[in-house]
Amino acid sequence: MPRPAVLSLPPWLAHAFRTQRGPVPWSAVTRGALAAGPLLLAGVVAGRVSDGVVAAIAAMLAGINDRPGSRRASVRRLGVPALAGALGLLVGTYTGQLLSAVPLTLFLTLLGLAAGGMSAVGPVASAAGTQLLVAAAIGAGMPAAESGWQRALAFLAGAGWLLLLRLALPTPGSLAGDFRFDGEREAVADVYDAVAALLDAVGGDTATTRRAALTAALDHAQDALAGPRLRRYAGSAAERRLHAQYAAALPLAEAATALAWAGERLSARSAEGPRRLAAAVRGNTGTGQLPAPTRSAPALRALDDALLHAAETFDLTAGGAHRPLARRRGARDAVRAALGTGGREYGLRVALCFGASAAVAQALHHTRWYGQHQHWYWLPATAVFLVKPDLGPLASRVLSRAAGTVLGALVFAGLAALLPRPEGLIVLVAVCGALVPVATRNFGALTAVVTVLVLALVMVGGEPQASVSRIGETLLACVIVLIVGHLPMPGERGGGVRARLAAAASAAHAYLVHVLSESGDRTERWALRREAYRTLAEARTAIALAAAELPALARHTEGTDAVAAVLERLVDTTTACAVHLDDTGRLTSRHTRQLHELLDELEHGQEWVRPPVAA
Repeated sequence: MPRPAVLSLPPWLAHAFRTQRGPVPWSAVTRGALAAGPLLLAGVVAGRVSDGVVAAIAAMLAGINDRPGSRRASVRRLGVPALAGALGLLVGTYTGQLLSAVPLTLFLTLLGLAAGGMSAVGPVASAAGTQLLVAAAIGAGMPAAESGWQRALAFLAGAGWLLLLRLALPTPGSLAGDFRFDGEREAVADVYDAVAALLDAVGGDTATTRRAALTAALDHAQDALAGPRLRRYAGSAAERRLHAQYAAALPLAEAATALAWAGERLSARSAEGPRRLAAAVRGNTGTGQLPAPTRSAPALRALDDALLHAAETFDLTAGGAHRPLARRRGARDAVRAALGTGGREYGLRVALCFGASAAVAQALHHTRWYGQHQHWYWLPATAVFLVKPDLGPLASRVLSRAAGTVLGALVFAGLAALLPRPEGLIVLVAVCGALVPVATRNFGALTAVVTVLVLALVMVGGEPQASVSRIGETLLACVIVLIVGHLPMPGERGGGVRARLAAAASAAHAYLVHVLSESGDRTERWALRREAYRTLAEARTAIALAAAELPALARHTEGTDAVAAVLERLVDTTTACAVHLDDTGRLTSRHTRQLHELLDELEHGQEWVRPPVAA
């Protein structure tokens, strides 16, 4: 009997229904409940409703960025976008007061160009660019009696309050008896677990997936440990030990990757040592005796040596003076990313979307399409979120935003008719603030929650019920972004993917050159290896998002996944070469043959990996 056909949604539609899974982040939920709602209540009680609304908006935007991670990492992840948002509110308020419609539109367009290019630098820069533009739209489109400086300070106070809650409130890690390390210890332990999972998968079909999971775990731990600090080195013995434990995982990850490249199955004994190390990190205890793997091959001998080194590191009461881990990027790299192909393409699209939506919003405002409503910021602010590629493919973002806004506006319309004012609306803001950390797992759900929260805020601020107009403005923003997203742009399409692949190729090349030079600097080698795998992971993410676009856009990045796969195999092979050179001082014919084959394959993908990779 033939099996019934399974309905398969196209990628651009399936992405809209995709939701991240995981346990409820109760700590973030608690912070969300204590942020926007109480700030709004304080403003109402003090008779400064407008300041309370601005502070609550800032807390909401910070809550969207309040993702899992360490306290130290949260300082940059929440603080940098907050500073950008305050600057945007300051600039938007004064330009909105001083400039007429046409000059204001031109200014906002140029601001969108700069913020869009800046967003190509990385996730924190992207969040900062978003808050800069959203706050600028609010400042220009939400007239208020307060000065720009007063509103900027209120914005900083709101975001700062959530950051203070993030730093001060206990988390699951601190409840276990270690307040300083809420995310760092778990992140380092996850690295050892990922090494064990890769060793279990060696020789099987899931080895490539497990190696990618190890890269993600290393990236997360690196970020958790690399936040801002007052001192150059870790300030306490416990923190130095945790840094040393992370550093001890790097040779283990290298040996496990080399074993996965070799492809010969291992005994279960090989993965037992890393698992015990993971348990020792979580419990902050010693390791005890570790089962040693056999030493029958160079990669197995490297694994055994790495385990012995890790055991010695764990037995020390304090680690050495390790420098804080950080990516190998500086101001020059950030400028290069902002002005590169990805930054230029994204910046131009953001500028066109932001400028066009601001122009349409002002035209509707001056023709009194808004009726009683004095504010025109919703349309450009919505366009900013819609044009962000790191929130998903374009069609998926548009569908999710439209559906989420309609649902949120209808829910708010019903609640506004029932709840007392302002008490009920303040409670509603607090509830929505608590829901934001959970809703971030799906863009449509986040849109619905944010719509309810913002409509409640502006109603407390004195604006009448605006659900119908918000739905209309959102749908109009969707149309604008869809049109601009499909417009031909100067230069080559797929600039974001091209920039990510070029960065990955450059990092792979630097790693390969270092290994073949037979340098004895292993610390430098591990840093280059980390950057090679990290840039590859970023390229893979960009390629996956581009592939889920509508066919008219997806065709511009066809074939990039194959190029990324070749780069991935090149870095894996380079890692295997490094381990073998450490053991024997020379490469086998299999290593050299594989390197030449992969470099030849990359020659056919030169259009995607400029500058070219060469041995």
